[in-house]
Amino acid sequence: MASKKFTFLLGMTCLLSLTAFSQVGVRSYEDSSVIPSKRLPQHTEFLNGTYNYPAKPRNQWEIGVKAGKFTVSGDVPSLLLTPGFGVHVRKALGYMFSLRAEYMYGIGKGLHYSPAGGYAIAQNSRGGNPWYQAGYGQGNNSNVVYYNYRTVTQDLSLQGVITLNNIRFHKAKTGFTLYGFGGIGASIYETHINARDENNPNNPLYDFDGVAARFAATNKNKKDIRKELKDIMDNSYETKAENHGDYRAKLFGQTVRPSATVGLGMAFKLGPRFNIAIEDRHTFIKDDLLDGQRWQERQGLTGDFDSYNFASVGLNYNIGAKATEPLYWLNPLDYAYQEIRNPKLMKIPDPVLPDADGDGVTDQFDQEQTPAGCPVDSHGVSLDTDGDGVPDCKDKELITPTYCQPVDADGVGKCPVPCPGPECEGWGKTKNECADKLGLLPSISFRAGSNALSADAEAVLATVAGKMKNTPECKVVVVGYCSSSKKEQQLSWDHVNKVITYLVEKQGISEDRFIFNYGQEGGDCNTVDLRAATGDESGPARVEAPHPNLRKK
Repeated sequence: MASKKFTFLLGMTCLLSLTAFSQVGVRSYEDSSVIPSKRLPQHTEFLNGTYNYPAKPRNQWEIGVKAGKFTVSGDVPSLLLTPGFGVHVRKALGYMFSLRAEYMYGIGKGLHYSPAGGYAIAQNSRGGNPWYQAGYGQGNNSNVVYYNYRTVTQDLSLQGVITLNNIRFHKAKTGFTLYGFGGIGASIYETHINARDENNPNNPLYDFDGVAARFAATNKNKKDIRKELKDIMDNSYETKAENHGDYRAKLFGQTVRPSATVGLGMAFKLGPRFNIAIEDRHTFIKDDLLDGQRWQERQGLTGDFDSYNFASVGLNYNIGAKATEPLYWLNPLDYAYQEIRNPKLMKIPDPVLPDADGDGVTDQFDQEQTPAGCPVDSHGVSLDTDGDGVPDCKDKELITPTYCQPVDADGVGKCPVPCPGPECEGWGKTKNECADKLGLLPSISFRAGSNALSADAEAVLATVAGKMKNTPECKVVVVGYCSSSKKEQQLSWDHVNKVITYLVEKQGISEDRFIFNYGQEGGDCNTVDLRAATGDESGPARVEAPHPNLRKK
């Protein structure tokens, strides 16, 4: 019998597994509409970051209907197709524990394949044997009977349900829950036996003697005996089975007994409101007459109690507005993981990066307190394009040739007359023209050890390209720094080459308008300076890489 029951449950599990799918959607822990008013203060403190635990939300109730196989476990073997029905209402008290009130209605039937005789049908001291009173064992009537019964059983129980798998560490939600339950309640039942043939009023007793004789003669198996019994018997169950009389409590004339229920179940989510559940519950009552038979005659045992089982498939529906799904469908770790990955309530102070001189370089990197309005390099040092000791912001002669230095306080030099060498040729004619037209050109910074232009650097070079397009007669010197090692020399070359290549290939500036100058001293290794070429200053636009095997891509 047990094997048939588990086969049935396994088959239903496989069938419903094909239709089940996972839950969609994510619960919001910030939705105040699902928080009961009595828990709103805690919810407010949680949102403000002054309390670590979110308030428990209002969650929906579950109502369900189910149907399946009802089986009595007693002294008489049960028949296979015996129906049971049930309804329940369930409410979650937490993420793992919920309470459920359930009503169950079952119709159980049984038929023994072995004959019983002798004392089994004799008159007894308990107030009368229903088989004896029906006429068996009297006169020429059959001296053996085949025990059978039909019982109608109902119970009402309150159960505690523990969900076993909704708290998940590696998945947000699940479309499948496994749960166990147990509870107490009360059962009522009324049992009848099929002792008389309602279709044959002249000879209403069954010929059980003949069946027993044929069984002994042919050695038929259990299945054949039951089939033969069903062929000679109707389906009336007209005779009340043995009961406790007035010794047990009654309700509407039926026996009432306290009961205890245990079981396991699994539910498959069909959507935010619906799920299908498969359950197997077993109920114990301290009573031996659920099947109408007081003891197991064949084994000579007395005092054992009957119980019943209800294996079912049910459809459940969640009810309630402005509420989350029942908590046993939610994973309470959702919020914790979301807060770890993407903090919303974590208080992160705004960074404080002081810049006393306001030059855009924070104090921890600033090497000079620069007067307001003076452009600086990446170390916060005032730019001095011509190296005359007067910062560009105060220099009235931005490009002063070295032979015209030293300069006065305004950065203006005194060029000797006549010119001391060929380097002076043309100076008076072209002095400061390109520097005035192009203005102060910016520096380009690279990440340490990198040769990639950032988006900000590309935007700055686009501005330089615009100025050069408006001054086609001017050249620009591109200067890279550091040369103390082969690696520094190559990286300096890479930086200069990167800037020139970008302006030529991306901005359309002619290559012959650049002077390639790398490996200089006095600057930052990760910075490239651009300046207007002075006078007839010239140089190559391309230079071979000093150490190509160390070249940065």
